[in-house]
Amino acid sequence: MATAKRSSLGRRRSWPGIALVLLLFAGVLGWVYRGPIEGYTTTGAAYGARTACACRYIAGRSLQDCEKDFEPGMALVVLSDDPEIRSVTARFPLLASETARHRQGYGCVLDPWSES
Repeated sequence: MATAKRSSLGRRRSWPGIALVLLLFAGVLGWVYRGPIEGYTTTGAAYGARTACACRYIAGRSLQDCEKDFEPGMALVVLSDDPEIRSVTARFPLLASETARHRQGYGCVLDPWSES
């Protein structure tokens, strides 16, 4: 009785197909959950900008020292300040950006949101 030997060539060809299916699945999940992700990143950027602005222009601390005030999980927030207009911008790279400006008598106020 003769047995047929399976070719390993067929198994190698299935990996690109599986990788494509997994990539499409990840894309669909990202599309479905983009609302909550966008909300979290916008909220985190706004919190970071407001907190860092108050720390920088009311408390007079350095921007690097202000990062200590962030909540756990905000390691991706990137801060930059503009001393001329007394503002701090917080960004989640590629996802969200918010700016807070120090106004005399009001403290640090977020810039109005723009629907884009």
